[in-house]
Amino acid sequence: MKKLAIFDLDGTLLNTIGDLAEGCNYMLALRGLAPHSLEEYRFMVGNGILRLVERALPEELRSAEYVAEARRDFVAYYTEHIDRYTHPYEGICEVLRTLQDEGWAMAVASNKFDEGTQKLVRGMFPDVHFEVVYGNREGFPLKPDAALLELIMKECGATAETTYMIGDSGVDIQCAKNAGVHSIGCTWGFRPRTELEEFGADHIATTPAEILEILL
Repeated sequence: MKKLAIFDLDGTLLNTIGDLAEGCNYMLALRGLAPHSLEEYRFMVGNGILRLVERALPEELRSAEYVAEARRDFVAYYTEHIDRYTHPYEGICEVLRTLQDEGWAMAVASNKFDEGTQKLVRGMFPDVHFEVVYGNREGFPLKPDAALLELIMKECGATAETTYMIGDSGVDIQCAKNAGVHSIGCTWGFRPRTELEEFGADHIATTPAEILEILL
């Protein structure tokens, strides 16, 4: 039976917080608004770009129209500068290559908009074969809804019993539960270990190498 590892992107495979923060602060500067710190952005990400932009804006400016316009400005800047500071976490490339050599199918399921997800995965992991790479796609709800994981399992020919969702936030752990798959919470990402424990991660990895200890 095919073994499948589905990875979150931001905070799991890639440290993207620098570029996300710069993109949001650029959007805020266009509007004469104060920037946020990297630490503040760690708790704004994880639920898609629209929610990130909404959280970055002052509460009184969070009308649907204003947020949509701000999102357009963010996406235009971020897409062009998406890999200025972004990089794989130390040890993650070795994990991906080892799983590939061991015959695991691998996929990416991200709440980042799909164009950005595709661009980053192609650019950062050119020698890794992912069966499927999906960001936020039209017609599919964001994680923690299980729809995207269910689609990936179907396209990869895997079952829930042999599938693991690997991510750094409660969103990923809840998504795994909703899809009925195993979960691994990663502590090197944007959210604290306590969040992963609170959401009931089946396993917790404190380094990328520990993913291999769990899976192999």
